[in-house]
Amino acid sequence: MFGAIIGDIAGSRFEGRRRNYKAEDFELFHERCHPTDDTVMTLAIGLAIMAAQSYRGQPPIETYYAVLKAQAVRTTRELGRRYIHSGYGRGFKGWLLSDFPTPYNSYGNGAAMRISPVGFAATTEEEVVAMSRAVTEITHNHEEGLKGAESVAMAIFLARNGATKADIQKRIELNYYPLDFMIDDIRPTYSFDSSCQGSVPQAIKCFLEATSFEGAIRKAISIGGDSDTIGAITGSIAEAFYGVPKDLKETAYNRLDDFERSLYDKWSLFLEGHLEGQ
Repeated sequence: MFGAIIGDIAGSRFEGRRRNYKAEDFELFHERCHPTDDTVMTLAIGLAIMAAQSYRGQPPIETYYAVLKAQAVRTTRELGRRYIHSGYGRGFKGWLLSDFPTPYNSYGNGAAMRISPVGFAATTEEEVVAMSRAVTEITHNHEEGLKGAESVAMAIFLARNGATKADIQKRIELNYYPLDFMIDDIRPTYSFDSSCQGSVPQAIKCFLEATSFEGAIRKAISIGGDSDTIGAITGSIAEAFYGVPKDLKETAYNRLDDFERSLYDKWSLFLEGHLEGQ
């Protein structure tokens, strides 16, 4: 999940129309860069997956996904309330603070920015789809919200399992979004769009056009718009394809507080053991 965290931190100071920077030659970790709700929610989904793990592989399979869904509600609300001033949208913040949280038909890109733990933990494409739906529909139960999250989780899964960029693009275009544009062509006019359909294809395309992890982050932030979230989405896929350079990971890790670092450390250990057991 550190690709998402790095993209979030690097893009945090550029979010919004007035702060967008339409070039790739920026300081990656400026002193004003900080983790936002994208990092918090990514950690929350990782926690939910860990909390439901004991049910995984046990029949009936429906029980596991029900538990995963319930844990996603719990962890997102617990962390969301702990970091209540991290930059949530109005609808999601209302859900966090509600006594009776129910899905609110969102198609916002928050569904996609938090999904990377699913892409790394899933062991089959079928699991990608089912896990993505379970942790997404707790809030983003609109068709476009579900699609946005699933497309990113699938791209991550394919990337970490050896798919080429051509393979990934073909799958995204077949099942999710057209990608018949170039980043240089849309950059001048692209503006803030917090919907999945208006930002996820662009984030995926930034990964596809890049030639390195850092290059993907820079390209994602350079298009403007919802910079931290687009950076998080692109970074999560780029991590699966390229890995994360040690120096960038260390710098971003030090931008987290002690509690966030402890959550990431737990996830890292869990994922290492989980993947070794496959």
